[in-house]
Amino acid sequence: MPVLTSQQINRYYEGFKDVDVTFTKEVTQNLNLLPKHVYLKCQGTQWSGIIYSTSMVGAKIIANIGKESFELIRKANNLVALRFAFSMEDTKNKLLFFVSAKVTGFNPYNKDKPNLNFINLTYTKRPPDDLIAILGQMLEININSKKRTDERIDINSNSIRVLGLLSKNAKLSLEGIPRNCIVRDISFSGAKIILPGIAKFLNDKGCVLGMAAKDDKVFALKGKVVRVETVADRKDIAVLAIKFNEDSVSMDYKKMINDYITVKHNVSSINADGQ
Repeated sequence: MPVLTSQQINRYYEGFKDVDVTFTKEVTQNLNLLPKHVYLKCQGTQWSGIIYSTSMVGAKIIANIGKESFELIRKANNLVALRFAFSMEDTKNKLLFFVSAKVTGFNPYNKDKPNLNFINLTYTKRPPDDLIAILGQMLEININSKKRTDERIDINSNSIRVLGLLSKNAKLSLEGIPRNCIVRDISFSGAKIILPGIAKFLNDKGCVLGMAAKDDKVFALKGKVVRVETVADRKDIAVLAIKFNEDSVSMDYKKMINDYITVKHNVSSINADGQ
């Protein structure tokens, strides 16, 4: 996770503090949450819990809370602490911290398991900057992926380096048959590729674009060929415009595009201010 300034942290908090993030399988993986290390604590007693969702002002968790535990929490004026645990990218270290909270509601989660409860928590103070940064960056990526969905990145030696791609060479699978291609540009929502051979019959065909990145990452982007363009004086190659299926675009890919666009816009702003 890149180092953020206090100004960026405050911007995330003010802009996103009430937005709930639901911990789907993909979100859990992309945020590097360690579910087995998450628990609820009250006066020295702790209960393993599953984070269903969280914002920067509260959370919803699922935990096994019996009558004795209810009484303990009641005697503590419903004051508890929720421990978050994340793995750190590129290291074996864990990021662990507590968020002070107050229990504001219990609801049975499963009628066959009466002790299993859906617990509403309201944070009693602003959470640690680490949580604000983790949630804020993901929410910003999702917003930018919609707001800047068609902003294109030309693939050249410089952008390849900044994006962390291995090459402009890629694989395009059409009707299950992989073909070599060259990526000309990419965006949150699609790509243009150069494909050898006659491609006029490929319009409206489903496809998967495979691109390799550093750290053994491979992006497999499902989509459809929406346009075929010819190249002047070159009947042996064509340019294919691909529209990605929105639901199949991974958070890792969105993060790569967002990081590049953010850096590009920040540099442009600095250059403009310096003129």
